[in-house]
Amino acid sequence: MRNNLGTMVVVFVMSVVLVASPTVYAQGGSGKILYGANPAAGHYLQVDDAKIYYEIYGSGGTPLVLLHGGLYGYIEEFGELIQEVSKHRRVIAIATRGHGKSELGAQPFSYALFAKDAYTVIRHETTEKVDVLGFSDGAVTSYTLTAAHPELVRRLVAIGGPRALADWTAQARAELVASKPADVERDSPQFVAERKKLMPAPEKWDEFIERLTRMWLGPVYVTDAQIRSIKAPTLIIAGDHDPYNQTEKMVELYRLLGDGELAIIPGCGHVVLDCKGPFTISAVEDFLVKGEK
Repeated sequence: MRNNLGTMVVVFVMSVVLVASPTVYAQGGSGKILYGANPAAGHYLQVDDAKIYYEIYGSGGTPLVLLHGGLYGYIEEFGELIQEVSKHRRVIAIATRGHGKSELGAQPFSYALFAKDAYTVIRHETTEKVDVLGFSDGAVTSYTLTAAHPELVRRLVAIGGPRALADWTAQARAELVASKPADVERDSPQFVAERKKLMPAPEKWDEFIERLTRMWLGPVYVTDAQIRSIKAPTLIIAGDHDPYNQTEKMVELYRLLGDGELAIIPGCGHVVLDCKGPFTISAVEDFLVKGEK
């Protein structure tokens, strides 16, 4: 979805960094770490019909897999989180197919497809159990991944991930239906120019948006049965003014979990890591360290 209702309300998955700037860079220490375009950390893996890009930071501890949001989302939205968490554990940040440096492939987009891509990358990198954190589209992918592979996930954090189009507000749904692929480039030309520099096939930009939009129109992203099947301890996080996750829908989701925790972040919309980053990161780290050896 998009970040601000009105001219940019389609994307329920936005980048923390892009809220402030369309650049793909994130500030790290005394220099700039090119999250999402870092040759020192970047890797590729062929998964079926697409080459998937991912980056690895840090070492030790239970590996933490990061799944970013859709369209505006990308690895760099986790810059502050990666800087903090990679001090004491390995971080695997995966670029969803079609986003940034990952190829589009030929298959229709679905959360099951994104979960399969993530699973293949994870198992290529480790045979251990992992912790998973997903934001927005990445959160929905994380539900799907954890439900399909209970042996894989130790603990799950899902930030701003709706179960269905019905979880969006009426206004956000209406604006999604009315949106056109050209709207993004019209409203965010600098962002689109920067993102096309990363894409293996920038001429497929409109096709990329069309595939995402078809997926968002769903109407069901993940079933209640899938949520109920999740056995891993799970932390659900959402802002109390998120147009893509009405608070009552987040409570419903939380109550479906066998071992869940719920954090509603006050005064925030969709991108809680931008709205209250240190607070959210602290909650995430406190949750993930539980049960660590």
